[in-house]
Amino acid sequence: MYRSRKSPIIFQFFSWYIAYIIKKDFSSYTYNRLQLKEDEAILLLSNHFSWWDGFLMFQLNKVVFKKEFHVLVTDEDYRKQWFLKYLGAFAADTKGKDVVETLIYAGQLLDQPQNLVLLFPQGRLYTSYINSISFERGVMQLINASKKKFQIVFSATLIDYFDKRKPKAESHLLSWEAEEYMSLQLLKREYNKHYNNALSKQSKEVA
Repeated sequence: MYRSRKSPIIFQFFSWYIAYIIKKDFSSYTYNRLQLKEDEAILLLSNHFSWWDGFLMFQLNKVVFKKEFHVLVTDEDYRKQWFLKYLGAFAADTKGKDVVETLIYAGQLLDQPQNLVLLFPQGRLYTSYINSISFERGVMQLINASKKKFQIVFSATLIDYFDKRKPKAESHLLSWEAEEYMSLQLLKREYNKHYNNALSKQSKEVA
């Protein structure tokens, strides 16, 4: 498994740089506030349609959640984007057993209240022009590897230009109370309900 690495200098530089490029390349980045428990970790589930997604969630964590940031990425992204490991990225380096061990590691991170784990349940990039977000089976493996004493937050990030030269990004957030007997289908259904509500809200802004 490829683990994250700590380097305060690199982390501080990219923390500043990510905030800088978001401000530079977007007309605005907005999000709603949530009431969350400080003594529980957060599993952040987000749609994945652009190069920006991880950076937007990193910034969101810095200003809203204020947890130690961790994100599960592909081995290709981990190797190609050298700085990701210093921002909390980790990945499986092979298929099979190592993937399982990586998901167990991610689940264990959620047992520590100071952590936030970002997961893109789709597993890879998809176009933004879809009405349903798919969920890979590893999502439940990760959850079941934990003690299940954490919070789940849904993020549906949408981008529009409207009448601006630069796009506007908005993350629609929802704190979801998990049921005692959670399944992949239930989690997928509840996330997509939130995602489609976000699409509907966004559509009304230009109606």
